[in-house]
Amino acid sequence: MKAIITGASKGIGWAIAQNLASHGVDLILNARNEDDLNKKTKELKTQFPSIEIYSLAKDLSIKKEVLELSSFIQKKWKVVDILINNAGVFFPGQLIDEEEGKLESMINTNLYSAYYLTRALYSQIESSKQGHIFNMCSIASKIAYPNGGSYSISKFALLGFTKVLREELKTKNIKVTAILPGATWSNSWAGVDLPASRLMEANDIALSIWNAIQMSPSAVVEEIILRPQLGDL
Repeated sequence: MKAIITGASKGIGWAIAQNLASHGVDLILNARNEDDLNKKTKELKTQFPSIEIYSLAKDLSIKKEVLELSSFIQKKWKVVDILINNAGVFFPGQLIDEEEGKLESMINTNLYSAYYLTRALYSQIESSKQGHIFNMCSIASKIAYPNGGSYSISKFALLGFTKVLREELKTKNIKVTAILPGATWSNSWAGVDLPASRLMEANDIALSIWNAIQMSPSAVVEEIILRPQLGDL
């Protein structure tokens, strides 16, 4: 199998990359920070020398760079089995007083990156005959919460995009799954004074994705909701 992972150098994306590599899945990884991405790519190549691993640093909040990534992918592979739209950004705030431009910034990264990349790679995914698209939504795709501001709007929109994709692609042998994690340890939680057990581990999300991939061709997990055992923060 061949998989694309965006936002792959940290947190959930990095956990997914490690998990898929451990199962022999070839990878093309993307993240914004070239140094971080190159370091993580080298680490995976050393640990899993038998699989193909490529990477390209692009800022997917910019349509031109999304299309540059898709062109890179198309030159490497004629078929894509798994697309994991994980690129995302979070800025806390309230709608009425958050900094100007935050909505546009989060819509560009959290929604448009998935929209443009999915459209650009559709032919490669359809050619797989077993394609699977995962969109990294959030508990914030389901409920509004204090200080969620425009982030929640962007994640509601991503879930809506995922539902439309599911409806349109169900007869094309392409599965579509929305992942809706609650609080998960990542860089955005760095320095928070909480016990490790209070948040989920990034690998929990990766495990749920791998389990969904293992389903028979006649079954699809449409939504995966994951929360910390003690509930939302």
